[in-house]
Amino acid sequence: MVRRPVAWLLALVLLVEGLAIAAINWFLGVVVERQHMSMGGLDPDVMSLSSKVGGILFGLYFLLCAYIALLVALRDRAPAGFGRITLISAAVVHGLLAALTWGLVGWPAFAFMAAVLGLIVLLLMTYDAQKAPETAAGPEPTGEAAPA
Repeated sequence: MVRRPVAWLLALVLLVEGLAIAAINWFLGVVVERQHMSMGGLDPDVMSLSSKVGGILFGLYFLLCAYIALLVALRDRAPAGFGRITLISAAVVHGLLAALTWGLVGWPAFAFMAAVLGLIVLLLMTYDAQKAPETAAGPEPTGEAAPA
């Protein structure tokens, strides 16, 4: 089946992406700090600190998503509850990032974000298809006449 390899690949991609996002934002924070850049009169130290903290939080979010995908791969079960909601939110984030990167960065970054979005959706949908279909016929007949 394709479910477990997709979950393993998604866990790896989200792990690398989380570390890269944290490292890039940390680097940007250091650049702002060393250049004493200011935007609209904001304090450079506040801008530097907010870039570092935001990068760490965003990186931890992607690491949490990677952990959830890893648990899905190890257990070979669909994510439920908090894990499912977290992966759905990661899909929404990647959709928005794909739209932004198309205009700001270019099509290679868009293709990467769209591929990660596709992996998340594939992970969620392949485990949904695993459930047994419900019958549309309704309750089984008991032999009693229905009330009029």
